[in-house]
Amino acid sequence: MRDLYPEIEPYDQGLLDVGDGQRIHWELCGNPAGRPVVFLHGGPGGGITPLHRRYFDPSAYRVLLFDQRGCGRSTPHASAGDLTANTTWHLVADMERLREMIGVERWMVFGGSWGSTLALAYAETHPERVSGLILRGIFTMRRSEIDWFYEGGASAAFPDYWELFLAPIPEEERGGLVEAYHRRLNDPDPEVRAEAAIAWSQWEARTITLLPDAKMIAEYGERDYALAFARIEAHYMVNGAFLEPGQLLRDAHRLRGIPGEIVQGRYDLVTPATTAWELHKAWPEARFTIAEGAGHAGNEPAIIHHLVEATDRFRSIT
Repeated sequence: MRDLYPEIEPYDQGLLDVGDGQRIHWELCGNPAGRPVVFLHGGPGGGITPLHRRYFDPSAYRVLLFDQRGCGRSTPHASAGDLTANTTWHLVADMERLREMIGVERWMVFGGSWGSTLALAYAETHPERVSGLILRGIFTMRRSEIDWFYEGGASAAFPDYWELFLAPIPEEERGGLVEAYHRRLNDPDPEVRAEAAIAWSQWEARTITLLPDAKMIAEYGERDYALAFARIEAHYMVNGAFLEPGQLLRDAHRLRGIPGEIVQGRYDLVTPATTAWELHKAWPEARFTIAEGAGHAGNEPAIIHHLVEATDRFRSIT
């Protein structure tokens, strides 16, 4: 089974002023003369980690990774403050600024979970800029997908974790949990915000892997991380990611001609395989792979195996 490439450090990094008072943290890894690829993290609000550099052969790829607005080392941090200038279309524009910054005409786009949402939005807006797409754990932000995970569908598999998720929300407000959480995550009381953020973030951490990952659950429960992660996610959820209903599947025809890979965990209960299958039907040119024995997380062995195989196949595609 394929594993991640060895650990690697950036050869360049910095902060890019993208306007709206926002500065985006970015880093470049691998071969400065290699095939350009941009890595899109999940969440939104998850941020990049050193592991994310390791899906790519460092001798073959020039990898740009960045913390999307409000999270990671980008500023200002979304643990508090206004999120008005944080939308899908702000992020798409940020990607174009980053592409221009590194001076490439086209690049490969790699994204999982929310990263697949952003990758699709970018590729359907700027198909001429995309030399290839590798997507994992497909999420298109339709209301049915949001409701599955945040309004009770997934609770059938995780009744104990669901009870913890419900705990901060009074019973009379449980008819619209995303909206109820959004109110608490923007409450003037910092303790109300923190309680909601940790419960929201740990619901995801507890359900994202096929088997429990205690380290991940603890990391998602760290106060500052959880506040940014939960506030940004809820902001996007209540606004349908600033997309028209069904937009990303509707416009999948714009991907025709772009080499693609879709990798989906068989037992993904965060973003079930239905959406990945629908994308495959709308974009049949892409290779579709079910990762057996895997859930949603990008660090599960079966997911890693198929993603690294995909990036290896794409090394020579221009």
